[in-house]
Amino acid sequence: MAYTISRKTDSGEKKPSLSYWSKDKFYCPVCRKNFDKEIMRSGNGRMNAGNLTDELHRNYIPSAKFGPVYPLIYDIGCCPNCYTAFFWNDFAELKSGEIADKLFDNSEKRKAATLNIFPYFDLKNQRTLFDGAAMYFLALQCYDFLDLESLPTLKKGIISLRLAWLCTEINERCAGHNYDHIAQVFYRKALFFYQQALINEQNRTEKCSTMNYFGPDQDKNYGWDGVVYLTGLLEYKYGQKDDMQMRLKKLSESKTAIARIFGLGKSSKNKPGPLLEHARNLYDSLSKELKDDDI
Repeated sequence: MAYTISRKTDSGEKKPSLSYWSKDKFYCPVCRKNFDKEIMRSGNGRMNAGNLTDELHRNYIPSAKFGPVYPLIYDIGCCPNCYTAFFWNDFAELKSGEIADKLFDNSEKRKAATLNIFPYFDLKNQRTLFDGAAMYFLALQCYDFLDLESLPTLKKGIISLRLAWLCTEINERCAGHNYDHIAQVFYRKALFFYQQALINEQNRTEKCSTMNYFGPDQDKNYGWDGVVYLTGLLEYKYGQKDDMQMRLKKLSESKTAIARIFGLGKSSKNKPGPLLEHARNLYDSLSKELKDDDI
């Protein structure tokens, strides 16, 4: 049967657990070994939903009983033997073969790369915010090995965006270790992959719009419109500013794309309300910057 992960408080009493180990081992086709799957518990005040940011990221309010929680860190499966990491569903679909062999050969390289950013990460015990971020970075490297049929581009965009969020959280909890700067790097990576996903979709080289779940967070699937919106938002907030002519061109393209979301939203009740609200705010911000440049 499944068993609980628990920690003791200073008084010696067991602290209510946030997660548990699945009763079934998870098989890694890369190193051909089994490992434990950690699953986050829900209910009993563990997840107190807070505000939704303009990046469609759901914040959670810490509770006196459980403290801060980071549900995102449980979405990645990571083998502690060969450092292979994917979203759990993609991991389950991975087969032994050429891709698995390449992943195995790359194991030590991605471990070393991850240690450069997240030293002393732990893959065998109850995962922390720090360990979870390391797992996402391992996954970002692993998706490089999948073919376009697995839709890796947008998945790398979502992973990069989540890494930016997690690194921001790390910096807030432990400032002075440059994780604020690392977060900016991952935001720019997210922008690149989101833009490339749109290009690949337009060129029909990768059917990114057929993904089952676009996130970017756990609590709501904002669909392809969410992808279009986030591409514009990331360009506005984190895009380059050295070449202003290129920047304004991209912002103008984003404004046009956001305007299409407005048109669809007026005629469809299926559009998520929060997305439309944030899209309108972004549209206004884009309009202001483009107008100010004309003055």
